Amino acid sequence: MAHHFECTACGKCCYGQVPLTISDAFSHAARFPLALVWTPLRQGSKDYAMVAHLGTTVRLANRKELAVLIVPTAYIPPAFPCPALNADNLCSIHSNKPLRCRTMPFYPYRDEQFQAELLTPREGWTCDTSESAPVVFHDKKIVFREDFDQERDALEQQHPLIQRYADYMLKYTPQLLDSLAKATLKAKAGQVVTSLSSFLTATRNPDAKQIAQQQLPVLRLRWLIFTAITRIGRKKWLI
Repeated sequence: MAHHFECTACGKCCYGQVPLTISDAFSHAARFPLALVWTPLRQGSKDYAMVAHLGTTVRLANRKELAVLIVPTAYIPPAFPCPALNADNLCSIHSNKPLRCRTMPFYPYRDEQFQAELLTPREGWTCDTSESAPVVFHDKKIVFREDFDQERDALEQQHPLIQRYADYMLKYTPQLLDSLAKATLKAKAGQVVTSLSSFLTATRNPDAKQIAQQQLPVLRLRWLIFTAITRIGRKKWLI
């Protein structure tokens, strides 16, 4: 079966969190507020094998095992636009945008055979899925796959660092395991968020100081914006 898809530049997918490769996260450290997002999956989930391959696995007290996705993320609230999104809904860094943005709507943390369901636009998105749009997925295969393969390759190459970080955090932050277990109890996949600084420490990144200096003004600005919007929202609610 052939699936059609074409971006209409509505900008709707440019809100909220952006999963990044390690390389993209560091390249855009002066632009995005960064954190590490852990998303656990129970055994039996269709994405379990791929998440275990690109992330890590942990064993719970009841001997059950979880696969855990650990992703450097532009940690942006769902109602907030990407800092690189222009007023005309076009990307201001299009020629240098992260691999995640290039691969959309496909998602390399999922097996290729399961990508078709990602071609259904979310509510409010204006993606073109009519027959006049290009065929992008056929017979359980991605047609235009250069960006997808590049992002998948980057995720596989960075896996040793992700695994090192996972081992470090699980050793020195034992409560993390309980948090991951609780996250799996939520109806929608729960998340556990850890700091970029812990990742830089665990992986002994030689550029840690420079990355931290780039992050400081970004975090200050995002906090000021978030605080201002929260206060406005509270005032409206009280009225």
